Amino acid sequence: MATLAPANPWTLVYEGYDPAAEGLREALCTLGNGRFATRGATPDGLCRTPGTYRAGCYDRLASRVAGRTVVNEDLVNLPDWLPLTFATPGSDWFHPDGAELLEYRQELDLRRGVLLRELRRRDDAGRITRVRQRRLVSMADPALAALETTFTAENWSGPLRVRAALDGTVTNHGVARYRDLRGDHLTDHATGDEDGLTWLTATTRSSRITVALAARMDAPVPGRAEREPGRIGTEHVLHAEEGVPVTVTKIVALVTSRDPAVHDPLSAALRWAGQAPPFGELLAAHEAAWERLWERARLEVGGPELAQLVHLHVFHLLQTLSPHTFDLDVGVPARGLHGEAYRGHVFWDELFVLPWLNLRFPDISLGLLRYRWRRLPEARAAARAAGYDGAMFPWQSGSDGREETQTFHLNPDSGRWLPDVSHLQRHVGLAIAYNVWQHHLVTGSMTSWCADLLTDIARFFASLAVLDPASGRYEIRGVMGPDEYHTARPGAAAPGLDNNAYTNVMTVWLLARALELGLARPEESARWADITRRMRVDFHDGVISQFTGYADLAELDWGRYRGVRRLDRALEADGDDVNRYKASKQADTLMLCYLLTTDELLDILRRLGYPADPELIPRTISYYLDRTSHGSTLSSVVHAWVLAHADRARSWQFFAEAALSDIKDVQGGTTAEGIHLGAMGGTLDMLQRCYLGLEPRPDGLRLDPCLPERLGSLSLPIEFRGRRLLVEADHERTRVDGITLPRGAAATIPFPPLIIRRPGRVRGR
Repeated sequence: MATLAPANPWTLVYEGYDPAAEGLREALCTLGNGRFATRGATPDGLCRTPGTYRAGCYDRLASRVAGRTVVNEDLVNLPDWLPLTFATPGSDWFHPDGAELLEYRQELDLRRGVLLRELRRRDDAGRITRVRQRRLVSMADPALAALETTFTAENWSGPLRVRAALDGTVTNHGVARYRDLRGDHLTDHATGDEDGLTWLTATTRSSRITVALAARMDAPVPGRAEREPGRIGTEHVLHAEEGVPVTVTKIVALVTSRDPAVHDPLSAALRWAGQAPPFGELLAAHEAAWERLWERARLEVGGPELAQLVHLHVFHLLQTLSPHTFDLDVGVPARGLHGEAYRGHVFWDELFVLPWLNLRFPDISLGLLRYRWRRLPEARAAARAAGYDGAMFPWQSGSDGREETQTFHLNPDSGRWLPDVSHLQRHVGLAIAYNVWQHHLVTGSMTSWCADLLTDIARFFASLAVLDPASGRYEIRGVMGPDEYHTARPGAAAPGLDNNAYTNVMTVWLLARALELGLARPEESARWADITRRMRVDFHDGVISQFTGYADLAELDWGRYRGVRRLDRALEADGDDVNRYKASKQADTLMLCYLLTTDELLDILRRLGYPADPELIPRTISYYLDRTSHGSTLSSVVHAWVLAHADRARSWQFFAEAALSDIKDVQGGTTAEGIHLGAMGGTLDMLQRCYLGLEPRPDGLRLDPCLPERLGSLSLPIEFRGRRLLVEADHERTRVDGITLPRGAAATIPFPPLIIRRPGRVRGR
């Protein structure tokens, strides 16, 4: 049975080998550099889910589902560069599954970006062999990866066979519920060997992206090439001498036809692999690159357990979204580059990730916003096709910005394929606009193309709002909110809900920002301003209603479904429908309290003419907390945030659950399919902005710390409007660049005014 070793701030250590737990370990021990990543699969195991994913490398395949043909786009599982195993005299090739393992240990070094594996194996003849492996995916040269293996024969001498390979026969099969769908994205395989290098190429079936891998084996003796269909390797016969270590190193270059400055992928891969330095030099450059990243990403907290989680989350964010990501034209995949869940699609998780990046790596954030801008024409076309103005961004995005949300999804509890209408979550556009605004506040400026994003999203939501003559209120109809359980009112003829509070209020917020920046056309300004005064928001029982008709829903028997996070699946399997109940998967109305300050939210409601007493928000928070199943890891992040000031103890409980969600796999098996990048970013943002009270504002940076008792202290560098600041806080004081701020009161550090860059003009604000 494998166990997780006690927390060390900079390492994640597993003792023992457990095939049943390999999926979780593979996801958490993924190594990447923002360009590509490889899961922490064993090089030699049988129970393994190999996965190497290049950011933005998607492919589309058609499958037969529930009697229909459906087309899904996936982040492609690229050829596996890891395979390497060995055999002692008279023995079969080593696999940890079923082997006699005297020791087995795996250690992820978070500071250096290195995965270490150590084992001792005894074969049937009693020979004991020690194996030590170090693996990296280079942060210094983002085309390279390497695996160094050192063998030590402890009680024997003789020939030791080592076999290494590149395997192009892999498919997308890392998520069980997708296995009825096609996953054979790679075709046109070719292999070869030349000048001591082996190579493999393949092409994605529909997107026609060519991927090439070239491998160099640095070994004491040359190897003999071995070919199989879609696979090539080398076999080396080493002389093992008792007690004397012998080392082989596999250095691999991965290049695709999407890469810049590449004539053709194969020649580039061969050149990179052939010119790569030895492992020691490669490692030194890799470590230096990580050291530079940690200087900017440092977040110091008290206690090894929390420090380990913080470092783990920063590590995986930077492996998915690094400086190498900036010009790749990729978004924020919800599961990172760590697995195949959600097919590698981009949802709204950037809403939880970019705020942390803004204050650390604003250039990376800008590159991720550019991913959305490049897909603005597709979003405009989608809005026109639906009869709206502006830009309608898809709920799930991939390669080209069209809607990638599946039309059917499998309920694993019932085994039934069900219609999927989650594309109605139009609020993804609000998340993009919010991130544009936050980047504007943090950096002090807004590029013209960011202004285009904000303008077209505002234009879409303004056109989505329809004036109801009877009430004199604007309504937004036929959408889904962040909750995701509620897709329609019971008995409705068509999917969608009316007047989702989150969507309506954030539309008012967005239009107000757009008007403030002067982004509306003259003929639009009056209507946009009118919407900000007459948008409909429903109330019941003294709280904000999640949507029109929410008050009429039944109360769920929570005792019967105690501990069930995915109520939608459980109720459908029981022949029921979650749409009937006042039950949420995650925060919906409470997302307003996550994105907006109390004053901002109350001011919007009062501007709309609704009575908004100071107790409205605490009542609303309490009401929905009692009716949420937390079926998403993002739910704990949001609830921790909204409780930060009112109930610090309970806020900390939610924060702790969010921080542990992947390492403890609290969602019951989902982490093995890929880490939850939004939750990781959200917990870091909790520490950085919520508990520290860092609020970027037009007039400067506001600090209002509310550190939970168990947190102790925080220390971190940030970048705000081009200036680097060191912020330190504990329960006694807050210091910014060594200057102590007044105790017990919020303070605002003034900065230069914001500017928005439009073609031919610069406007102060």
